[in-house]
Amino acid sequence: MPTFISWHTFNRCAAALVLLFLIAPILAIVPLSFNGGSFLSYPLDGLSLRWYAGLFDSPRWLLALKNSVSIGLASMVLATVLGTLAALGLNLTQFRFKGLLLAVLLSPMIVPTVITAVGVYFLFSRFSLVNTFTGMVLAHTALATPFVVIAVNATLQGLDRSLLRAAASLGAGPVRTFRRVTLPLILPGVASGAVFAFATSFDEVVVSLLLAGPEQRTLPREMFSGVRENLSPTITAVACLLTILSTLFLLTLGWLQRYASRMAAKSPSAS
Repeated sequence: MPTFISWHTFNRCAAALVLLFLIAPILAIVPLSFNGGSFLSYPLDGLSLRWYAGLFDSPRWLLALKNSVSIGLASMVLATVLGTLAALGLNLTQFRFKGLLLAVLLSPMIVPTVITAVGVYFLFSRFSLVNTFTGMVLAHTALATPFVVIAVNATLQGLDRSLLRAAASLGAGPVRTFRRVTLPLILPGVASGAVFAFATSFDEVVVSLLLAGPEQRTLPREMFSGVRENLSPTITAVACLLTILSTLFLLTLGWLQRYASRMAAKSPSAS
């Protein structure tokens, strides 16, 4: 018993140290965003909200924020629709080379982003989609769709197919069955995929470096330029806000997972 307790304590301490190592950069950035001085240094030169005020008073940062939100929402909608349809097609039908098709759909997650960005750049340049919002949305959609496919595919694994057959036997067509039966059951997976899609688009910087023009600069692209050209403490305020946004994403995903577990426990197949 003492050996078990000491080993258990060691595991918990090791996990705490790893967690501290991972979040240490965040813990260092957040206080700097409230620094009253003009340099990124410790100890802090007083406390101030000047960098947050500078963020929301800057047309350059506000334009980047607007672009990130608009491109992220458009990419989220497209990726959610395409990813959901792809997951349904892969799970509800049987055909040859299904594994190969799934690998192709998930390839943007496996292939290094810089390779995908270069390929997208040369492809879009032929169709005059470089330096356009349409090109940015399509590129981000290609990167975000695999996350939707994975999330919806995981939810479909627990779907009771007898419910679909029962709906069909009662005269419901494929569209009505999807809208009244399938979609409510897989909604937590679809919502999780949508959150992942928006986060992927909102955080993407490599594609934005190659495809974005002056009017399409996103928030990560603006942060990259700020670090490289003019290191300003305003970047710490942006980083702090992005950290809060990421935390909200994680809380949302956790709530969706708990909701999906409750739905699975109430489903007829679980009884």
